[in-house]
Amino acid sequence: MRPTLDNPRTVAAPFGDRFAHVARLDVGGGALLLLAGQVGVDDDGHVVAPGDVVAQSERIFEIVGGVLAAHGASLADVLHIRSFLTDLDDLPGYAAVRRRLFTATPPPASTTVEVSRLFLPGAVIEVEVTAAVPAAR
Repeated sequence: MRPTLDNPRTVAAPFGDRFAHVARLDVGGGALLLLAGQVGVDDDGHVVAPGDVVAQSERIFEIVGGVLAAHGASLADVLHIRSFLTDLDDLPGYAAVRRRLFTATPPPASTTVEVSRLFLPGAVIEVEVTAAVPAAR
């Protein structure tokens, strides 16, 4: 096994070097990717559409898709999604975005929890993803 931490150059890391956006564990012919919690921010680190779970969810999965692509994976390779919502009443909006993006049956494993707040004012959702990078196709 060979672990590495990075921020792909092809995806803006709005929080600079405060943390690695992805931990990669190379095993056998593929890899396991553990993406840090992502929030719906623009390339400068400003929350998009404060309070809007749908817009933030869409942005989060744009970021996640970019990080995955930089490692040779896609949303189809996601194994588990862990979501943190500041209000579970926002779950239907978030679920609609997920249904649109994850069409496989069954969809990825999932954990969703409600938290009192997130670290950026206006952020209403944070998402962590675990994905498998397939062996060279």
